[in-house]
Amino acid sequence: MSSISSHSTSEGRSPDDAPGSSTTSRSRMTATGNFLRSPEGKAAILGVVGAVCITFGGFGAGSVRRRDPLLEEMHLSWLRFGHGFVLSTIIVWVGVLLMITAWVRLGRATLHGRTTVGELRWIVPAWTAPLLLSVPMFSRDAYSYLAQGALLRDGFDPYGVGPVANPGILLDNVSNVWTTTTAPYGPLFLLLGQGITTVTGDNVIAGTMLLRLTMLPGLALMMWAVPRLADHLGGRATTAVWLAVLNPLVLIHLIGGVHNELLMVGLMTAGIVLSLAHRHVAGIALVAIAVAIKATAGLALPFLVWIWMLHIRDKARTEGRTPPSPLLMFTRTAGIGASVFVAVFAVSSFVAGVGIGWLTALSGSAKIINWLSLPTILAHLVTVGTSWFLDLRLDPVLYVTRLLCSIALLAVLVAAWWWGRKSERNAVKGILIALVATVVLSPAALPWYYSWPLAIAAGFALSRTTLMILTGLSTWLMLVFQPDGAIGLYNVVHVALAIVAAVVAALALTRVDPLRLRSDHSREHRAVPNAPKSSAPVPAEDESTS
Repeated sequence: MSSISSHSTSEGRSPDDAPGSSTTSRSRMTATGNFLRSPEGKAAILGVVGAVCITFGGFGAGSVRRRDPLLEEMHLSWLRFGHGFVLSTIIVWVGVLLMITAWVRLGRATLHGRTTVGELRWIVPAWTAPLLLSVPMFSRDAYSYLAQGALLRDGFDPYGVGPVANPGILLDNVSNVWTTTTAPYGPLFLLLGQGITTVTGDNVIAGTMLLRLTMLPGLALMMWAVPRLADHLGGRATTAVWLAVLNPLVLIHLIGGVHNELLMVGLMTAGIVLSLAHRHVAGIALVAIAVAIKATAGLALPFLVWIWMLHIRDKARTEGRTPPSPLLMFTRTAGIGASVFVAVFAVSSFVAGVGIGWLTALSGSAKIINWLSLPTILAHLVTVGTSWFLDLRLDPVLYVTRLLCSIALLAVLVAAWWWGRKSERNAVKGILIALVATVVLSPAALPWYYSWPLAIAAGFALSRTTLMILTGLSTWLMLVFQPDGAIGLYNVVHVALAIVAAVVAALALTRVDPLRLRSDHSREHRAVPNAPKSSAPVPAEDESTS
């Protein structure tokens, strides 16, 4: 943990104290011990304990297989039923709350300059490691991924048929709503699924573990890209890593839940950073690969064209030349970008042996109905609000609200893209607007979808109030689904408890005692000195990125 020990090594070491010597090792161990004994280190340990609880409790309360012979052989199948299930559920929720508590404490320390990027980067794998051993948590999508990969492995076209066409153990664990649905993912992700199921066969455990491992490069890319994005946009690198990477919403859902968003967001964010660093072709190629995982990343591509054009214009002006006409620059940059995109898709589609049927399969998300999306909220308001004098069914009203929101989404995307032409900052903010609008206005939304815009938003300079809102929102989204993947949004008590926890988490970001349970409030003021005003951006700090 060189990042933790970097500030502890002394200058003018003797030749015997070369890197790797016993003196250096002792110094690093001492620095690591000092960190673990600090409030920030204790928060990191608390998060590890939470992740372990989630993993253990998940064996009974998570998105387990419908028949799990491994648990039976280990004499742990009792965890899935009766009192065992209740105990497992409690352990999972305790783990989730411990991780959220640890995250908020680290956020409070980060807000006041008591953490470094290096320290936060080491905490991410510490929290992630226990989750690598868990069953899928808060979602059954991992089983759909494996079943779709098995379709390609066994000679079926996943864009033409659903998993039901290939009966077997993998199909047995797919959620009923997705058994007949064709794959809505890009050809590269299907190739990953094919490769995994070729290696592991129909072994669900091995397939899930290997699937998780293929997602980890996305996490590494996020840890690399998010602080660099903050450097470009004027944000704080520590705050960005804390908000977009260490966030329990991201780690528990994307690692624990085994979602391909992790790969998509990592590739997309890295591609944006490369484009900002004047490596446009490489940036567009990375985003194109992200689209070949999941189509949502394609929202960033039109904005990267603006960034490229701005760089061409600025370079010409710096060299004392007249910039090319905007039309010529657009034709050139958009043409090259389109060529790179087509090349990536042509190669991945050829290797996978599939066409572009995934575009039509995107409509499968319409099967998801919950009020995380605005169209569903509006439909519920109409049907409930008119129930006194009309007997309107949800489906036809939902069709209308989804149509109206789709039109609004198209208008927002066009407006955000045109506005983004003015500067790099506007272009990246346009990507953020496009992602938020897509999550809110699309026919369906799920909690982990919010990881898309969160990775981009973290790069901007955010006020304390904004960070509190994002903390509360992340906490609420983390809590509104059940560990087995069931939706808790229609349970009033569940939603109310999630709201209470979200408010407490938001307040705790800036207050040691948000509920004011302590009698001596002066301790609070000593613990959080010089708190910035909520109306001003969080001040920059001298950060170590070693």
